[in-house]
Amino acid sequence: MDFSTKWSDLPKAPSLKNLTDGGFGALKDKQHAAVQDLTKAHIESFDQAVTDGLSRVVQAIPSLEFAFKNDKISLAFVEATIHSPVVAKGSICRELKVFPAECRGRRCSYKGKLVADVSWSVNGVPKGIIKQSLGHVPIMVKSKLCNLHGMSPKELVEHHEEAEEMGGYFIVNGIEKVIRMLIMPRRNYPIAMSRPKWKGRGQGYTQYGISMRCVKEEHTAINMNLHYLENGTVMVNFIYQKELFFLPLGFVLKALVDFTDFQIYQELIKGREDNSFYKTCVSEMLRIVMEEDCTTRSKVLNYLGERFRIKMNLPEWYTNEQCASFLLDECICIHLKSDLEKFYMLCLMTRKLFTFAKQECMEENQDSIMCQEVLTPGQLYLMFMKEKMSAWLVSVKLSLAKKSNRLHGELSTEAMMKLFNSGSDLTRPFEYLLATGNLQSKTGLGMLQNTGLCVVADKLNFIRYLSHFRCVHRGAAFAKMRTTSVRKLLPESWGFLCPVHTPDGEPCGLMNHMTASCEIVTPTVSTVSLPALLCSLGVTPVDGSPGQAFSDCYPVVLDGAVVGWVEADLAPAVVDSLRRFKVLREKKMPPWTEIVLVPKTGKASLYAGLFLFTTPCRMMRPVRNLALGKQELIGTFEQLYLNVGILEDEIEPGVSTHQELFPHSMLSVVASFIPYSDHNQSPRNMYQCQMGKQTMGFPLHSFTDRSDNKLYRLQTPQSPMVRPSMYDHYNLDNYPSGTNAIVAVISYSGYDMEDAMIVNKSSWERGFAHGTIYKTELVDLADKARGEDGVVFGAKPGDPKVNEKLDADGLPFIGSTLQHGDPFYSYINLNTGQTYVSFYKSQEACVVDNIKICSNDNGSGRFKRICITLRIPRNPTIGDKFASRHGQKGILSRLWPAEDMPFTESGMAPDILFNPHGFPSRMTIGMLIESMAGKSAALHGLSYDATPFTFSEENSALEYFGDMLRAGGYNYYGTERLYSGLSGLELEADIFIGVVYYQRLRHMVSDKFQVRTTGARDKVTNQPVGGRNVQGGIRFGEMERDALLAHGSSFLLHDRLFNCSDRSVAQVCVDCGSLLSPLLEKPPPIWSSMRHRQTVCTLCGKSDSIDSVSVPYVFRYFVAELAAMNIKVKLDIK
Repeated sequence: MDFSTKWSDLPKAPSLKNLTDGGFGALKDKQHAAVQDLTKAHIESFDQAVTDGLSRVVQAIPSLEFAFKNDKISLAFVEATIHSPVVAKGSICRELKVFPAECRGRRCSYKGKLVADVSWSVNGVPKGIIKQSLGHVPIMVKSKLCNLHGMSPKELVEHHEEAEEMGGYFIVNGIEKVIRMLIMPRRNYPIAMSRPKWKGRGQGYTQYGISMRCVKEEHTAINMNLHYLENGTVMVNFIYQKELFFLPLGFVLKALVDFTDFQIYQELIKGREDNSFYKTCVSEMLRIVMEEDCTTRSKVLNYLGERFRIKMNLPEWYTNEQCASFLLDECICIHLKSDLEKFYMLCLMTRKLFTFAKQECMEENQDSIMCQEVLTPGQLYLMFMKEKMSAWLVSVKLSLAKKSNRLHGELSTEAMMKLFNSGSDLTRPFEYLLATGNLQSKTGLGMLQNTGLCVVADKLNFIRYLSHFRCVHRGAAFAKMRTTSVRKLLPESWGFLCPVHTPDGEPCGLMNHMTASCEIVTPTVSTVSLPALLCSLGVTPVDGSPGQAFSDCYPVVLDGAVVGWVEADLAPAVVDSLRRFKVLREKKMPPWTEIVLVPKTGKASLYAGLFLFTTPCRMMRPVRNLALGKQELIGTFEQLYLNVGILEDEIEPGVSTHQELFPHSMLSVVASFIPYSDHNQSPRNMYQCQMGKQTMGFPLHSFTDRSDNKLYRLQTPQSPMVRPSMYDHYNLDNYPSGTNAIVAVISYSGYDMEDAMIVNKSSWERGFAHGTIYKTELVDLADKARGEDGVVFGAKPGDPKVNEKLDADGLPFIGSTLQHGDPFYSYINLNTGQTYVSFYKSQEACVVDNIKICSNDNGSGRFKRICITLRIPRNPTIGDKFASRHGQKGILSRLWPAEDMPFTESGMAPDILFNPHGFPSRMTIGMLIESMAGKSAALHGLSYDATPFTFSEENSALEYFGDMLRAGGYNYYGTERLYSGLSGLELEADIFIGVVYYQRLRHMVSDKFQVRTTGARDKVTNQPVGGRNVQGGIRFGEMERDALLAHGSSFLLHDRLFNCSDRSVAQVCVDCGSLLSPLLEKPPPIWSSMRHRQTVCTLCGKSDSIDSVSVPYVFRYFVAELAAMNIKVKLDIK
């Protein structure tokens, strides 16, 4: 994690070197570091999971012991490895490795084999180790296990990838899936919280509690709470296998250590020795244990084991004490190794709970980022793998029980190998998790949600794509909450989460994005040497007694373990020394350590203590340490107690300890692409963050190798002339997303009202914002003709249906144009010689771009699977959506002939006419500045820096660009005299005209318009079906009905809701009013079929009382449904 140089060499100002130097597009030797950093959190966490994490998981999975025919059998994992993706066994191929591009093209998964060594023993006698494949698990692209790892841009391009391929995603069935980063409670830190619903957990419960999410080194998590009861005692509760259990605290403390009651009492009252109420509560808790006759540790363990045994699927030869020890290991403070550490931690939590319950300390805000960390993809992957590997052992046990009557005599290695092969493999569960995002788990993995864990990384454009990797979601459980407190922007998230880049609407405030400089800690490092270092700095060990009373000391907590006490007046010096070691990388202090001293304030503030965190998954960001003049990573909790200045003149000596690296360090990657965002009203910046992700741009370079369902491409993209420095930092010229347009701010004709805009027709003819859509269709004949083997693509020569539009292989010619109804492909049954032709169904004409012929996973497939990529030209039409980079979206309302456009004195006609009414209420001053800057850039041949906070009150943008325009011979204020294109007369007003970078958005009229004359109807109700894809109608709903009622236009209403919907003529009996009883009489066999049959009412037996009425068909259906429920509907017919 070398971060010291990363942010120090930001480009000072943008340059046009990509346009002027000849080398643009030539492949570099190394990939661009800044772009690769975007997915760093994903890749590093996955690397950590499959190397170090996997070996820890193998050690952590307990051996499975069970009885089989009077033998004790034990199964355990010894070692596991994941291999890089290679072709299946028995395939004939030149290259064994499988590369991601092939998986995308063939729509298969990019996965490697998981192989484990399983040892088995009978009655404690080891019988050997069997190497066993547990199935295939998905591999993250660009991780250490990926075949692209460490390739140069040139090699990547040879393997059909982007030169700047970032990785960080999985490929499942050809679709790129990203595991979402979720916000979780900070691990191993006791959080005080008050929840009124806790009162309902039982009698005497209060709303006060301490919650802690304990996480082991291999990321297994469990949530544990301490509850305060009205009688002053404490209950521990934890979740095991999705069930909630409660234990009185006294039992847990006595079960953990072999101390006398007085020793436990002394430890619990540290720091509160003079509080008599607290002392009586502690003695009361210990008395409850005595009453159950649990005087010693072994008696307590026996007592607990007896009660919990039924829930812990342990073999019957385990003693009660062993069961209780297993319970304590699996459920109580699982992040700590020894029982003594667990005891001290629980005592600290109890003291904090009493302080909180007596309102002497504040509750921690759960929505604040200080109490949060991130669930990284590697962590979820590893937790899931651990659970599925344990399940595999259980499945082997079950299959052994099934086959027990077939196995005679001793268990042999061959029999065990057969059994292992029948175990449940991991391929399906992993693919299901990534393909659907749904987690199927017995324990729930200590998470609040089990859906929506994965999203598709759509390559709509590059900005959209990269924001998937910087996104942090609060969790699906919070989306349904009625409260808004979860969504609030809190000041403590400054510098970690972007205040601008969050969607508006339902996910607002829940889906956040990390700032550009925010990182996530991935490595784990051993902290064995830290307690000794702390003691050398003056910390008293946990079992010693400090020089002052405990009430004047802070507890020192390292990664959720109490390591000692430090005197209050010594603590600041200890913190300074630690921070110095951290910044200078001395004494084995990892640079990602978080050092938090929560001071005593005399008021009810946060619970005081010195907390050190070195765990992974925390958010950190670099700032400059002023005392040492170097960069330092600071964490979310740490930031609350530091004084960080932004600009030079804000720094107060003796108060400010740190300084921001640059003023826009609070913005995310996408938000920092907005020019002059500090001059815009904030909602407009939020809108632009959304619209930047919907732009038609250049999503990728390898169009010929991709088979995504839909890709958008702008034909003539340009590099913006006015842009922030971050645009060049991320080399966004490789993936441009818009065009520099000459924009005049003028109300011209009525076609630009309400956010509409007029485009110059000749600009359009020259190619302004022209675009294309690439659509790919996968045709698999195995699905078309199920069970038939001899079906392949092909066409009979001279087939009239094919009409010479298809080649001999039954596929269209590349480069040919397909119209509606043209033959699309044909396939032939080799056994019968019959051909089937499929026709092109879409109304839009398209060009066949390329065709890929795919096989199956083992390379034995015949000519059965193809991917056809079609190219649909989409040039702007009336109703297409455009936007500037300032949230100013508009619809193209008219292509105006160039001869009728207003023109300047030099004869230049603008490309776009923008209505001036779009500015006053929206206050997007940034767009006005961009217009002046763009005009000046075009005159002087420069590229201007539009980074926010470069201009200020003293140094105003208007003066700077006004002077530049004046130097170029133009008006200081960016206005010009225009002449009317209709009359040729000079317009009276000065018109503001300049160059603005415009984006074309993906919302196009061609994808949205819906038209229907007659068409499909619903089978049950006979009403027109809905939906654009099935040529359905548009719903004329309740409110539209009200509008026509208010107008009194009853015939129109009758026409819409009856004649055009489901009018039907029904026979009804006038006498009995029944719709169901009139039926056609049954003809005797002697009647001819031509003879007229009468309708007879089966209830009245008459045919002269039958009449015809027009009713909606739905009404007839409704009457029949009511009749089925024994309700008769009678019509009163006059």
